[in-house]
Amino acid sequence: MILFVLPSMLTTDMVGTGITKNSVLVCYGRLEPETIKGYTYVILESQYYNMYEIQKIKSQNEKVVAYISLGEVNANSRYFDLLKENSFGKNEIWNSYYLNLKSEKAIESLKEIIRNTLAMGYDGMFFDNVENFSTHGPQSQQRVELVNLLKDIDSEFPTHFFIQNSGIQLIDDSAPYVDAVVMESVATNYTFEDKNYKLRNETEYKEYIKELKSVRKKYHLPIILIEYADSITLHDAIQKRIKSSRFDYFIGNINLLTMPQFSN
Repeated sequence: MILFVLPSMLTTDMVGTGITKNSVLVCYGRLEPETIKGYTYVILESQYYNMYEIQKIKSQNEKVVAYISLGEVNANSRYFDLLKENSFGKNEIWNSYYLNLKSEKAIESLKEIIRNTLAMGYDGMFFDNVENFSTHGPQSQQRVELVNLLKDIDSEFPTHFFIQNSGIQLIDDSAPYVDAVVMESVATNYTFEDKNYKLRNETEYKEYIKELKSVRKKYHLPIILIEYADSITLHDAIQKRIKSSRFDYFIGNINLLTMPQFSN
C-alpha cells in the first residue's frame, strides 16, 4: 500500500517528447487545492477533498485520480467496516486485511466505492495491490475475479483513466482495462525487516527494465517508477540509473507521508 507526497522532476516519455518537467503529484494526506498545479497526473486520497476542491484541482492539472486498493482494506480506512467482513488474513506491514473477491458483496462494495468516488469529479482511479493476485500473492486464486472486476469498471466508465500499481504478471489480462502502470522498487530494493534503503542488484534491475520496456512497447502503456531513498547520494544514484529508461519516476522516503526530502 502506497502513502506518499511526491512532486518530482520527471522525464516524460508518454508522447515521445523526452521533456523534463514536474509531471506527477501523489498525496494521500491533505493538501490545499491551490497548491496543486501544473501536473500531468495527480493521485489523491479522496476522503480529504470535496467535489468543489476536486474541480479546482482539475482546473490546474491534466489528470486527477483517486486511490483505491482492490486487494486490501486498511484498518484506518473509512471503508473498513464495509469491507472487513469480506476479508481474510492480514498484511502486518500495512495493518490491512486481504479482500475476498470471490465474495459478490466485496465486488459490489468496491464498485459502489468507485462509483461514488468518480461522481465527485475525478478523472479516474489508481488501483493498488494488483500484485496480490499474481502467482505467489496472497490472492493468487482470485486472479479471474480481479480481471473481471477491472473489465466491469472499464466497461462502466470507458472514458475514465485507470492506473494499475504493479502486478506485471497479470498484464496480458489487465492491459485492455488500464491506461498506465506503476512499478515500485525497480532501481531500489528497500527491505522492511531492517528498514534498509539500497540500490537493487544491477542484473535484477536490468531484467526489470527489459520487462517493463517490453510491456510499454507491446501495450503502449506509460510506465511510472516509484523509488525510495533516504540520502541525497542514493537519490542521485537512482536518478542516474533510471534516466536512460525514459520512464516517468518518483523518488521519495518509504513513509511517503511528507514532501520528499531530496528534489529531482
